Formats: sequence, structure tokens, C-alpha cells
Amino acid sequence: MNTHFTKFIGIAAIAITGLGAMPVAAAPSVSAGSFIGASDHITTGGVQVVKTADGGALVILDTDFSLDGAPDPRVGFGSNGTYVDASDLGELQEISGLQIYKVPPSVNVEDFNEVYIWCLQFGVPLGVAALS
Repeated sequence: MNTHFTKFIGIAAIAITGLGAMPVAAAPSVSAGSFIGASDHITTGGVQVVKTADGGALVILDTDFSLDGAPDPRVGFGSNGTYVDASDLGELQEISGLQIYKVPPSVNVEDFNEVYIWCLQFGVPLGVAALS
């Protein structure tokens, strides 16, 4: 196991403990990416999507995550350059640092290949991370 993945497992365990009882697979399924700013905003840092043993999922913005600021930023998913409103995971908790978002059962992470930081007020992307 590489060092990055080992560190990730530690973060995921903390995140899941903080969200309450949520079973975690021994080796969670992970997709990851790095944010690229959009709409003249600077958005940087990594993001990971972790599937849990109970069929749920978490979106984890890494410790290096940063947004330069914007009104009404949200976290959600999209595909091939298009944000999907129904995938909204809620308001961005902080403009920088480690953050964890629980994906509701109504959102199937397999349907998406991007994570967005989205400005709800103006309907524009603030940052997009392609997942692989």
C-alpha cells in the first residue's frame, strides 16, 4: 500500500467516526481528483470519493483544499462539464482545509465523473475536479 493511500485510510476512519456509525470496507473504493478553478475563481486541492461498506459514500475535500471565496458555494457532482443540481451535498463548510460530506442515498456516485464547487446564487462553477 502506498503512503498516500495509507494516510487517506486514516482520514477516512476519522471522518466516518465523526459522522456516526457507518460501516467501512477494509479497502474502500476510492476515486480522486484535483480541483481546477472556474469562472475566474481560484480553487485548488484534492478531493476523494469513498464508497462505504453499507453502500453509502463520502466526499472528502483534502487538507490542501482552497477556494478564494464566493457567495453561496455548494459541493456537488457533475459529468462531462455539466453540474447536476440534484447532486447537491450542501453548503461548503469552509473555504479551505479538510471537509467531509455524506452523500445521500438518492445520489449514485457512479453516475458522475466530476466533483464541483458550485455557486448556487449565480449558477456557475467555482471549481471542478475530474475523478479517476
